[in-house]
Amino acid sequence: QVQLVESGGGLVHAGGSLRLSCAASGRTFSHFVMGWFRQAPGQDREFVAAIRWSSSTGNYADSVKGRFTISRDKALNTVYLQMNSLKPEDTAVYYCTAGEIIFRSRNPADYDYWGQGTQVTVSS
Repeated sequence: QVQLVESGGGLVHAGGSLRLSCAASGRTFSHFVMGWFRQAPGQDREFVAAIRWSSSTGNYADSVKGRFTISRDKALNTVYLQMNSLKPEDTAVYYCTAGEIIFRSRNPADYDYWGQGTQVTVSS
């Protein structure tokens, strides 16, 4: 059974940084795309970033490009989202997700597995 467990959320001032972690377990992820989505109150779930488990190349939403970096540690079966220069509009619940899908997909319905989410709040 696949499990994705996020950690690292919290409250930070605008301009600050946070690093989210997603510990993955339950199967081999070598053919998977690992992603991060976020959802603010009253908003749809929004693509943030994705990475192939087999590669270090990331795919980013325009709103976070240049500020966020997605990476993975194969030995630890963990995916990270380093978030710098945070803005109040980055406030949301952030979800880790995984799927055997096309790398460029930004549709949450395409992903197979989801974590429980971690809250990120950026104060102005």
